[in-house]
Amino acid sequence: MTKRGEFPSLMAHLRWADERTWQSLARIDDPPTRTVELYAHIIGAEETWLARMTGNLARMPVWPDWPLDRVHEMADMVHRELAILAESMEADGGSREVDYVNSAGQAFKSTVADMVRHVAQHGAYHRGQIAMLLRGDGLVPEPTNYIAFVRGAPAATRLPSD
Repeated sequence: MTKRGEFPSLMAHLRWADERTWQSLARIDDPPTRTVELYAHIIGAEETWLARMTGNLARMPVWPDWPLDRVHEMADMVHRELAILAESMEADGGSREVDYVNSAGQAFKSTVADMVRHVAQHGAYHRGQIAMLLRGDGLVPEPTNYIAFVRGAPAATRLPSD
């Protein structure tokens, strides 16, 4: 991976990891409903936070009840726009503060940097849940670890016991 600033790197990993998660689900004839719901939520939340950071209206709900392919199409657009936002943050470090209202109706103010870091961590959390659910069904999810992204090789896995 080429040297990038913190925010472009986080968003490049996010795009890569979301795509690999989609690939894990798309290769299953009938992926478990909860895994599709979580994937849709990852993308819905990314879109919601992007809308907050850019002052736009969100184009999808935080928990969309959409088919996998439709969510994947939206993911491509969201990822492109998050990458542009991340590149623009390099000048000021994301110090701009944004007023927003969360899904519970509470008002907050956060820096764009904190919002981008949240988006990255939120997705990692739910991708881990998806991986656990798939493994519980005897399936093998694509690795999405940050270290696998930066070095181009999956993280070590547990060796089978003797």
